Amino acid sequence: MPFTWLDYTVIAGYVLLMVIVGYIAQKRGQETLEDYFTSGKNLPWWLIGISMVATTFAADTPLAVTGIVASEGIAGNWIWWNFMFSGLITVFLYAKLWKRADVITDVEFISIRYSGKPARILRGFRALYLAFPINCIILGWVTVGMAKILVVLIGAQNLLVEIGPFFSNSLMKFGPFFLEVEWIIILSLYLLIGIYISMSGLWGVIITDFVQFIIAMGGSILLAWYAVDHVGGLDQLQAGLNEIFGKGHSILSINPLNSPEIALATALVWVGMMWWASWYPGSEPGGGGYIAQRMFSAKDEKNAVGGTLLFNVAHFALRPWPWILVALVAMIVYPNLDDPETGYPLLMLELLPAGLLGLLAVAFLAAFVSTVSTHLNWGASYVVNDFYKPFIKQEYKFETKELAQNHYVKVSRWTTLLIMAVAILVSYLFDTVRGGWEAILSIGAGTGLVYMLRWFWWRINAWSEIAAMSAAAVGFTLTKIIGYDDFAEQMIFTTIFATIVWIAATVFTKPTDEKTLQSFFDRVKPGGPGWKRFLQGGEQTYSLLPGILFAAVSGASIIALLFGMGEIFFGSMLLGVGCFTAGTGGLWFVVRKI
Repeated sequence: MPFTWLDYTVIAGYVLLMVIVGYIAQKRGQETLEDYFTSGKNLPWWLIGISMVATTFAADTPLAVTGIVASEGIAGNWIWWNFMFSGLITVFLYAKLWKRADVITDVEFISIRYSGKPARILRGFRALYLAFPINCIILGWVTVGMAKILVVLIGAQNLLVEIGPFFSNSLMKFGPFFLEVEWIIILSLYLLIGIYISMSGLWGVIITDFVQFIIAMGGSILLAWYAVDHVGGLDQLQAGLNEIFGKGHSILSINPLNSPEIALATALVWVGMMWWASWYPGSEPGGGGYIAQRMFSAKDEKNAVGGTLLFNVAHFALRPWPWILVALVAMIVYPNLDDPETGYPLLMLELLPAGLLGLLAVAFLAAFVSTVSTHLNWGASYVVNDFYKPFIKQEYKFETKELAQNHYVKVSRWTTLLIMAVAILVSYLFDTVRGGWEAILSIGAGTGLVYMLRWFWWRINAWSEIAAMSAAAVGFTLTKIIGYDDFAEQMIFTTIFATIVWIAATVFTKPTDEKTLQSFFDRVKPGGPGWKRFLQGGEQTYSLLPGILFAAVSGASIIALLFGMGEIFFGSMLLGVGCFTAGTGGLWFVVRKI
């Protein structure tokens, strides 16, 4: 069904809402870096939790899930479900520590944990490394997802001939980039988002996230309802899959270890290695990135923990099934798509009536705005707080602190626009969403353990992180030279190589100086046995076991919810309700204890 005036009205209403939010955010005041990048560190748990969920629901996510289900069945989602383990450990072991650290970015953590020249090198390098290549790669696959949606929804390729002649010769000479309508729309969106976020800071991001979550979840559920109804209900959906794949197929199985579509080595890497070994945005081992940024923004430790728990439950238990149901329907309705990821927007266009089509288009637009705005603000925080401020123009060079903060906020706004420009260029190089996911996972393989242990073992130093990052990049390059094309082989080799290198670097380099270590311990109060030598006056460190137990119970509960919903849809109603009840009970137990 083509767009109608009602759909365009819905879209225009959303754009108007964002303009109003941006105006309010700009008037709210952004006098300091703390205001601009952490919203004054005074946000409640429910708002930061929803913001985390919304940010990780980008325009690319439903498309990626659709492609995964088409190639590997439901169990293929363990490529990202496995991160619930690191996410829940972050909730119960790291969230309160991040809040106690009282920094603006996770990269600033380096300055309070390590000392000397290696710490300065690491902070400056990691700031630029995350802000530009890594951040822009992430924005690249997010933008590819949005471009695919636009191609389907507006028929951009068909509009090419109509609007091409309107471009001047000076633009035409730059080639097809300026001729593809979907990219012209994306350029416009980036420009609007860049201006909006450069003025509003993190508070504008948070409010955008809240609105986006409501729209996107509602739209996803509505599309799933229409999609299942289109094929005659859940029973007919299952019958259609049986007809395509034969009885006894594993497309509906949630267990990656028993799926013939997934190599056993790959499944073991997903479940047993990836969540602790590899750095991935939004699921960093030990916390970090924009998830840490949200924790810094919480009003206290309890709100940091509560918000992060809400994020993990909603991210892994609440959101996946509407996407999965649509992906399964797409396999039946469009069995021969060259690009299975486009099945999702094709169903939107075919099934949704006027008004609802506009609403789901707004859901994708909102998801794109939410994710891009987060990454622009997050990337700018690294450049300004961890590179420009300590290395280019230190605070002591200003007459007053107020002048310094005003200057840094202005630089932050211009930096946001700079990252926006770089991200647009990088985005045009991507073809698939999943390719970007796997590239980031492979490049970061072997670094995760350092990020987890640095909180609980005093001997980790700046050289440990430098060695891990460098070795991961070298290891990934070696896999290409050796000829390891399989994702699992790349992950295993790179993780082993990087781990050996960073452990050797830790052992053979000097530890962080005693004064810095004692200051860090007094400030953060990490638990476990790794800091006993810094205890004073009969102090005792707390046990890590309760946090690990809560993480295990929460993980089992989320898996029970996922499995239970699968059984309700396609298996035993009794077993499904039992699993769902058990999962809900487990989470209720944990919530009452925190």
